[in-house]
Amino acid sequence: MTERTETVERAPAAQSTDRDDRRTWLLVLGASLLSTGLAAYEIAPASVTPLVQESLGVDATAAGLLVGAMFGTAVVASVPVGVVLDRTNSRSAMAVAVLTLFVAGVWGWVAGENGDFRGVVASRVLGGVAYVAVWNAGIDMVSRAVDPERRATAVGIFTASGPIGFALGQATGPLVALEFGWPAIFLAFNGIALLGLVLFWPVSRGLGHSAGAAPSVAEFGAVLRDRNVWLVGGLGFLGYALYLFVNSWGGPYLTEEVGLSVAASGLLVAVFPAVGVLSRTSSGLLSDRVFDGRRRPIVLGSFVVATPLVFGFTSLQSLPVLVAVLLVTGFAIQTTLGLSFTYVRELVHPRVAATAVAFQTSVGLAGAFVAPIVGGAVVDSAGFDAAFLVAGGLACCGIALAWLAPEPAR
Repeated sequence: MTERTETVERAPAAQSTDRDDRRTWLLVLGASLLSTGLAAYEIAPASVTPLVQESLGVDATAAGLLVGAMFGTAVVASVPVGVVLDRTNSRSAMAVAVLTLFVAGVWGWVAGENGDFRGVVASRVLGGVAYVAVWNAGIDMVSRAVDPERRATAVGIFTASGPIGFALGQATGPLVALEFGWPAIFLAFNGIALLGLVLFWPVSRGLGHSAGAAPSVAEFGAVLRDRNVWLVGGLGFLGYALYLFVNSWGGPYLTEEVGLSVAASGLLVAVFPAVGVLSRTSSGLLSDRVFDGRRRPIVLGSFVVATPLVFGFTSLQSLPVLVAVLLVTGFAIQTTLGLSFTYVRELVHPRVAATAVAFQTSVGLAGAFVAPIVGGAVVDSAGFDAAFLVAGGLACCGIALAWLAPEPAR
């Protein structure tokens, strides 16, 4: 009789746990869809560059601003946005960001239809603010919603929205442009973000505010003076720099040095970012389950694996080997990209966690912004071998920083 009673008494608690788990993963799914829509919006102009140049009468450098403007805006705006998130409501910020995306999308569409290049760029700057708000607020909200034992896994799933959105934007942008005209790419992915908000909004109630009073200016300053935050920020900078370097110059190397067609090179290099869906998701799972919540072994292993592969990339001629190296290198580098946001958040007080995440975003995207430009300069002046040697040197620096980085307090 007693055993039966205990079973009855435990049932409501088990049902409550199941409901909480469903709510948590709906929140993660909704936030991820929000980010996926914005990532697709961010990269879509890259897939229709020739149409943009012909329509607006601009050169390749100017057309590149339609993507670069969002990265540049994110670098500048990320920390201020994080400070605002720590003092306001992250949940509301996500809704405002979706509204901002709709405004930016309509603005870009109208400007594109009217041949207004400056208007299109300005709309992309506004979209960049929306993107960085969703990214920082999403990591903050997902981190709060999930138990510490599963936090890195959940944040890793959320960060996988980046490569998924990039793949979606690259693949479907030309189809949208051919059917509705290229300016329609600024509207095409808003529906994904809206669907994400519809899922996210009801299950995120009560999670928007940080605990306690708003953090002081001194607390924000302490984040930016924290040596450990800078160490992990440096890991993000190096990880994103390597990620964008290989994305930008792996294809031209295969075309110019190996002799592949542009189409074949693009197809091969596409495996490099695509594997990020798996690595960014699994990085947190490995950290939480295999390494008992430790973060440092993952990022250290990431750079240890990537370093010799980047150094030796230009010495390889076999296509199967090149594909294997791109897969392994892409997986290794993106484990750091998936985990670093959880890592930095755990190094600071929860009251300023969004600021730390915003700092990580800003520093990481600075690496993404600089790497293709510097890589191109090295390729022009010294060739591909020298450029990949420099990239290998960056990976070595990553090993050193990961060795020095602390383990967050448990």
